[in-house]
Amino acid sequence: INLARTSCDTNTPPTYAPRQHLMEVVIMKSIAYLAALTSVAVLAAAAPAQAREGKMKCAAATPAQVEGLFSQFNAAWATKDPAKVTPLFAKDAVLLATVSNTPRTTPEAINDYFVGFLKNSPVGTIQTSSVQVGCNIATRLGTWDVALTNPDTKAVTVVKARYSFIYKIENGTWKIYHLHSSMMPEAAK
Repeated sequence: INLARTSCDTNTPPTYAPRQHLMEVVIMKSIAYLAALTSVAVLAAAAPAQAREGKMKCAAATPAQVEGLFSQFNAAWATKDPAKVTPLFAKDAVLLATVSNTPRTTPEAINDYFVGFLKNSPVGTIQTSSVQVGCNIATRLGTWDVALTNPDTKAVTVVKARYSFIYKIENGTWKIYHLHSSMMPEAAK
Protein backbone atom coordinates (compact mmCIF):
# COMPACT_ATOMS: atom_id res chain seq x y z
CA ILE A 1 0.00 0.00 0.00
CA ASN A 2 1.37 3.38 -0.95
CA LEU A 3 0.67 5.78 1.88
CA ALA A 4 2.24 8.78 0.18
CA ARG A 5 0.64 12.08 1.12
CA THR A 6 -1.08 14.17 -1.50
CA SER A 7 -0.17 17.24 0.55
CA CYS A 8 3.43 18.37 1.11
CA ASP A 9 2.71 20.27 4.33
CA THR A 10 3.93 18.07 7.19
CA ASN A 11 1.84 20.04 9.72
CA THR A 12 -1.40 19.10 7.96
CA PRO A 13 -3.07 15.76 8.62
CA PRO A 14 -2.47 13.38 5.73
CA THR A 15 -5.01 13.15 2.95
CA TYR A 16 -4.99 10.36 0.44
CA ALA A 17 -6.14 10.11 -3.11
CA PRO A 18 -9.76 8.80 -3.19
CA ARG A 19 -8.86 5.71 -5.21
CA GLN A 20 -6.02 4.87 -2.86
CA HIS A 21 -8.28 5.36 0.17
CA LEU A 22 -10.86 3.02 -1.35
CA MET A 23 -8.19 0.35 -1.85
CA GLU A 24 -7.06 0.75 1.76
CA VAL A 25 -10.64 0.32 2.98
CA VAL A 26 -11.10 -2.78 0.81
CA ILE A 27 -7.83 -4.26 2.07
CA MET A 28 -8.67 -3.52 5.73
CA LYS A 29 -12.13 -5.08 5.35
CA SER A 30 -10.58 -8.11 3.68
CA ILE A 31 -8.11 -8.48 6.52
CA ALA A 32 -10.93 -8.24 9.09
CA TYR A 33 -12.98 -10.84 7.20
CA LEU A 34 -10.02 -13.22 6.98
CA ALA A 35 -9.33 -12.75 10.70
CA ALA A 36 -12.92 -13.70 11.50
CA LEU A 37 -12.70 -16.79 9.29
CA THR A 38 -9.41 -17.76 10.91
CA SER A 39 -10.98 -17.44 14.38
CA VAL A 40 -13.81 -19.76 13.37
CA ALA A 41 -11.35 -22.26 11.90
CA VAL A 42 -9.20 -22.23 15.05
CA LEU A 43 -12.24 -22.74 17.28
CA ALA A 44 -13.55 -25.52 15.10
CA ALA A 45 -10.17 -27.26 15.04
CA ALA A 46 -9.47 -26.87 18.76
CA ALA A 47 -12.77 -28.25 20.03
CA PRO A 48 -12.49 -31.74 18.47
CA ALA A 49 -8.84 -32.01 19.59
CA GLN A 50 -9.81 -31.17 23.17
CA ALA A 51 -12.67 -33.69 23.01
CA ARG A 52 -10.29 -36.43 21.79
CA GLU A 53 -7.94 -35.66 24.68
CA GLY A 54 -10.84 -36.17 27.10
CA LYS A 55 -10.77 -32.55 28.30
CA MET A 56 -14.36 -31.85 27.30
CA LYS A 57 -17.51 -33.51 26.15
CA CYS A 58 -18.44 -32.91 22.54
CA ALA A 59 -21.96 -31.58 21.93
CA ALA A 60 -23.24 -31.15 18.40
CA ALA A 61 -26.34 -29.17 17.55
CA THR A 62 -28.70 -30.26 14.80
CA PRO A 63 -29.75 -27.82 12.07
CA ALA A 64 -33.21 -27.81 13.69
CA GLN A 65 -31.67 -26.76 17.02
CA VAL A 66 -29.78 -23.95 15.28
CA GLU A 67 -33.10 -22.81 13.76
CA GLY A 68 -34.57 -22.90 17.27
CA LEU A 69 -31.74 -20.72 18.57
CA PHE A 70 -32.61 -18.07 15.99
CA SER A 71 -36.32 -18.31 16.86
CA GLN A 72 -35.39 -17.84 20.52
CA PHE A 73 -33.31 -14.76 19.60
CA ASN A 74 -36.12 -13.26 17.51
CA ALA A 75 -38.64 -13.92 20.31
CA ALA A 76 -36.32 -12.18 22.80
CA TRP A 77 -36.17 -9.18 20.44
CA ALA A 78 -39.99 -9.08 20.44
CA THR A 79 -40.03 -8.52 24.21
CA LYS A 80 -38.10 -5.23 23.72
CA ASP A 81 -36.31 -6.15 26.94
CA PRO A 82 -32.49 -6.11 26.79
CA ALA A 83 -32.45 -8.33 29.89
CA LYS A 84 -34.09 -11.08 27.79
CA VAL A 85 -31.70 -10.70 24.81
CA THR A 86 -28.33 -10.25 26.55
CA PRO A 87 -28.34 -13.66 28.33
CA LEU A 88 -28.51 -15.37 24.93
CA PHE A 89 -24.89 -14.28 24.40
CA ALA A 90 -21.83 -16.02 25.83
CA LYS A 91 -19.87 -14.15 28.50
CA ASP A 92 -17.03 -13.54 26.03
CA ALA A 93 -19.26 -12.87 23.01
CA VAL A 94 -18.63 -10.31 20.28
CA LEU A 95 -21.51 -8.34 18.74
CA LEU A 96 -20.79 -6.47 15.52
CA ALA A 97 -24.20 -4.92 14.96
CA THR A 98 -25.73 -3.60 11.75
CA VAL A 99 -26.51 -0.14 13.09
CA SER A 100 -23.54 0.50 15.37
CA ASN A 101 -19.91 1.30 14.65
CA THR A 102 -18.86 0.03 18.08
CA PRO A 103 -17.84 -3.61 18.59
CA ARG A 104 -19.58 -4.90 21.73
CA THR A 105 -17.33 -7.34 23.63
CA THR A 106 -18.77 -7.48 27.14
CA PRO A 107 -22.22 -8.41 28.44
CA GLU A 108 -22.63 -4.81 29.61
CA ALA A 109 -21.78 -3.39 26.18
CA ILE A 110 -24.07 -5.89 24.43
CA ASN A 111 -26.90 -4.98 26.80
CA ASP A 112 -26.24 -1.27 26.21
CA TYR A 113 -26.62 -1.77 22.45
CA PHE A 114 -29.96 -3.50 22.87
CA VAL A 115 -31.31 -0.77 25.20
CA GLY A 116 -31.51 1.56 22.19
CA PHE A 117 -31.94 -0.94 19.36
CA LEU A 118 -34.98 -2.72 20.80
CA LYS A 119 -36.95 0.54 20.86
CA ASN A 120 -37.29 -0.02 17.09
CA SER A 121 -39.25 -3.28 17.57
CA PRO A 122 -36.89 -5.33 15.37
CA VAL A 123 -38.13 -8.46 13.63
CA GLY A 124 -35.61 -10.66 11.80
CA THR A 125 -36.61 -12.78 8.81
CA ILE A 126 -34.06 -15.25 7.44
CA GLN A 127 -33.77 -15.10 3.64
CA THR A 128 -30.85 -17.48 3.07
CA SER A 129 -29.05 -19.74 5.50
CA SER A 130 -26.10 -22.08 5.65
CA VAL A 131 -25.74 -24.09 8.86
CA GLN A 132 -22.60 -25.94 9.94
CA VAL A 133 -22.36 -27.91 13.16
CA GLY A 134 -19.36 -29.35 14.94
CA CYS A 135 -18.05 -30.23 18.36
CA ASN A 136 -19.41 -27.56 20.73
CA ILE A 137 -19.77 -25.05 17.89
CA ALA A 138 -22.42 -24.22 15.33
CA THR A 139 -22.55 -21.53 12.68
CA ARG A 140 -25.38 -20.00 10.74
CA LEU A 141 -24.48 -17.65 7.92
CA GLY A 142 -26.65 -16.00 5.31
CA THR A 143 -28.88 -13.06 4.57
CA TRP A 144 -31.80 -11.66 6.47
CA ASP A 145 -34.24 -8.79 6.52
CA VAL A 146 -34.59 -6.83 9.74
CA ALA A 147 -37.79 -4.80 9.99
CA LEU A 148 -37.44 -1.75 12.23
CA THR A 149 -40.39 0.36 13.36
CA ASN A 150 -39.77 3.99 14.20
CA PRO A 151 -41.24 4.42 17.70
CA ASP A 152 -42.44 7.95 16.94
CA THR A 153 -43.83 7.70 13.40
CA LYS A 154 -44.53 3.95 13.32
CA ALA A 155 -42.91 3.88 9.86
CA VAL A 156 -41.35 0.50 9.09
CA THR A 157 -37.96 0.27 7.44
CA VAL A 158 -36.65 -3.08 6.21
CA VAL A 159 -32.87 -3.42 6.37
CA LYS A 160 -31.49 -6.07 4.05
CA ALA A 161 -28.34 -7.47 5.60
CA ARG A 162 -25.85 -10.32 5.79
CA TYR A 163 -25.37 -12.12 9.08
CA SER A 164 -23.19 -14.63 10.83
CA PHE A 165 -24.16 -16.28 14.08
CA ILE A 166 -21.56 -18.46 15.78
CA TYR A 167 -22.84 -20.46 18.72
CA LYS A 168 -20.88 -22.30 21.39
CA ILE A 169 -21.70 -24.35 24.45
CA GLU A 170 -21.40 -22.43 27.72
CA ASN A 171 -22.36 -24.21 30.93
CA GLY A 172 -24.32 -26.80 28.94
CA THR A 173 -26.36 -24.23 26.97
CA TRP A 174 -25.92 -23.02 23.40
CA LYS A 175 -25.02 -19.31 23.45
CA ILE A 176 -24.25 -16.73 20.79
CA TYR A 177 -20.48 -16.44 20.72
CA HIS A 178 -20.30 -14.07 17.75
CA LEU A 179 -22.97 -12.13 15.90
CA HIS A 180 -22.10 -9.98 12.94
CA SER A 181 -24.66 -8.25 10.77
CA SER A 182 -23.98 -5.76 8.01
CA MET A 183 -26.20 -4.02 5.52
CA MET A 184 -26.06 -5.26 1.94
CA PRO A 185 -23.52 -3.16 0.05
CA GLU A 186 -25.55 -3.10 -3.16
CA ALA A 187 -29.09 -1.89 -3.74
CA ALA A 188 -31.67 -4.61 -4.41
CA LYS A 189 -32.23 -5.22 -8.11
